[in-house]
Amino acid sequence: MSDTDTENKRLASLKRLGLLDTPPEERFERLTRIAQQHYQVRTALFTLLDDDRQWFKSRQGLDVAETPRSVAFCDHTIRQDQVFIVENASQDPRFRNNPFVLENPGVRFYAGVPVREPSGFKIGTLCIIDDKPRQFGEKDLDVLRTLAVMVEDELERSWLRSDNSEQVSVSHLNRAIHQAQNVFLTSDNERSAFEYMLNDLLALTGSQFGFIGEILYDDKGSPFLKVGAITNIAWNPEAQALYQEVERQGMIFRNLDNILGKSMLTGDLVISNNLPEDPRRGGLPVGHPAINTYIGIPVYSGTTLLGLIGLANRSEGYNRSLADELAPLSQTLGHLIERKRLYEEQRTHRKDIELATHYDALTGLPNRYLLTQLLEQELFEAELRNGQVSVCLIDLDGFKAINDKHGHLVGDAVLKSVADRLKVAVKPHDIIARSGGDEFVLILRDVADERAYAGILDAMRRPINFQHHVLQVSGSMGVTLYPEDDVSTDLLLRHADQAMYAAKETGKNGFKIFDLEYHSSRKARWRVLEQIGDGLNQGQMELYYQPKICFRSRTVDGFEALIRWNHPEEGLLAPGDFLQHIEYTEYARTLGNFVIREAVKQILAFSHQGLPYTLSINLSPSHFLCREFRHDLADALEDCPRELRARLILEILETTTMDNTDAVQENLKACRELGVDISLDDFGTGYSSLDYFRRLPAQEIKIDQSFVKDMLEDTDDRMIVSAIVSLTKSFNRRLVAEGIENADVEKKLIQLGCDLGQGFFYSKPLPLPDALQWAENFRWENR
Repeated sequence: MSDTDTENKRLASLKRLGLLDTPPEERFERLTRIAQQHYQVRTALFTLLDDDRQWFKSRQGLDVAETPRSVAFCDHTIRQDQVFIVENASQDPRFRNNPFVLENPGVRFYAGVPVREPSGFKIGTLCIIDDKPRQFGEKDLDVLRTLAVMVEDELERSWLRSDNSEQVSVSHLNRAIHQAQNVFLTSDNERSAFEYMLNDLLALTGSQFGFIGEILYDDKGSPFLKVGAITNIAWNPEAQALYQEVERQGMIFRNLDNILGKSMLTGDLVISNNLPEDPRRGGLPVGHPAINTYIGIPVYSGTTLLGLIGLANRSEGYNRSLADELAPLSQTLGHLIERKRLYEEQRTHRKDIELATHYDALTGLPNRYLLTQLLEQELFEAELRNGQVSVCLIDLDGFKAINDKHGHLVGDAVLKSVADRLKVAVKPHDIIARSGGDEFVLILRDVADERAYAGILDAMRRPINFQHHVLQVSGSMGVTLYPEDDVSTDLLLRHADQAMYAAKETGKNGFKIFDLEYHSSRKARWRVLEQIGDGLNQGQMELYYQPKICFRSRTVDGFEALIRWNHPEEGLLAPGDFLQHIEYTEYARTLGNFVIREAVKQILAFSHQGLPYTLSINLSPSHFLCREFRHDLADALEDCPRELRARLILEILETTTMDNTDAVQENLKACRELGVDISLDDFGTGYSSLDYFRRLPAQEIKIDQSFVKDMLEDTDDRMIVSAIVSLTKSFNRRLVAEGIENADVEKKLIQLGCDLGQGFFYSKPLPLPDALQWAENFRWENR
């Protein structure tokens, strides 16, 4: 159907309404008043678009009754199916030279909604107009759309009341339209929808026979008719079988040399009221009842021919007027066929996009994009069943050599063969994906035995025969296990990748399981090393002080200074959170020098305050053993008087003294020459010989707290503590017990002859002001 035919039908529908040039009616006036008041605009109109004019059935804020259609904003509105908005007409190239913009009424803003008559033609608009520009969003349109629907309701009521058709019941026609729409939009049974519509057409026209078909085109561009519904005329068994075949698969009419083909070729309405003598007639199946009258109504959507309605044997014959009255139903059919085609195209397009987006074109396996979604679902289901998921990444060994030697065709064949073997090697519910190149990812549920991973690799290793080539590839697999490795999907894949490289490094053709403990430690190390430089530069390091009690005098002898990191994000960090990660890095020396300087500074402060306290600090093994240590210590002590230096006690791990005996002896000697005391920390955990112990220039021994805590319950620990006490007394060394947590342990240590004690029984490590206040308030009898 041409644009001219469509416009002619639209104008005919407008005239059938009988509203043009009629007086105002309150039912429409009320709706335009609501629009004007709600939007606070100068003008609100219900317009009808005639052949060459725009006539206002209802107008608010406008004096004229009509304007030329050629300059009407509303003409643009009825050419589309949605709201038409002009926010500033003076800046819109389509309207800035329009006389209604340049002159009175000075239109700036316009918003119009198309208004349809009952058969579906757009005959006018409901619009609002203002002389000031404004922005108009989606939410602003709700009221205008609702009012337009109410206008259409009024038009339908008028139509039903007048029932001015001559041959078709309007109420029956409207019911048929609504039924067709409901069936098409709510059912997947396309044939059922066509049959409902055909039954309505037969009833509306009084026809005996009929069909509805969709016009399609073959590869040569020739039209053919795919019948969607046809009258069941069971005149013989063969015809009944034919009808059933139509129900199952659809009937196809390809012969165009007949009256049915005429409509498909020309797209025109075809009417014959004397078909037996009509030269366009075609043969009928044997036994088919005679057809005397026929009408072929082409079905359009816009100007596109989509289908054909054929009706036959109406007693009073057919005419164009009947076709015009059926136009709303035929147009509905056109819209529904178009909607069906669009849906099918979209579904096919979506399927193609889904395949391209989610699946690997070569192997048909899920790709990396879909893999992430599938993995997320597997993790969710694992949580529900309290199960485990193995994320396995396989990289082919030797694939590049095959590709380079034999070409990509052979390489692709190998990849497809590997994919097929993996499908057989895993369980049906497991997932296989190709993540790219020669990498495959497996997502396996609840693997009970690690031999399952080896079995998968064995299945891949079998020779591949392709085009007289015998090819062999193996795979290196990395595995990480969820929920033990409880991280995001991306990190799980990354961890499997790291484990795969570990498998490659150990000789390929095997698997490795991700070492979560090592990874966590390494990750923490990276984080510390990235941030500790700023921590030192920005003054985030601080010494906390834990008191040491002299058992003989029952007073506070001094403190052990322990490093803390006031981390801006993680809060207060204890030494165990970061010292191990900086050992044997440049930061070990930097932090060690910070602690030594702070300790010397505090000893000087104690002296100025008249406080007799000693101060112990812990030395990093790598700092103590480095060649710069003695110079670092000498620099820190430069301004400290000789008589005060003995208050500084350097605690060195017993195990450190065994690492490099020559360097240890030299540095300990340097410490004594500089006047500071040495304490062997965590004593009892090493294996130093008695002779070596005798030669170490240490003034103090600290019993490791692991022996102290359980000495009352554990006989072995008690014997070790007793032996250390005896050894210390024999060599005239000062003995400190750390880790004291109750009075009974304290009492036992005093009985054994221990000199000093520290632990949570007295106080936890405290900031300096709190520690000094605690020491000032300490009374032995008030513990």
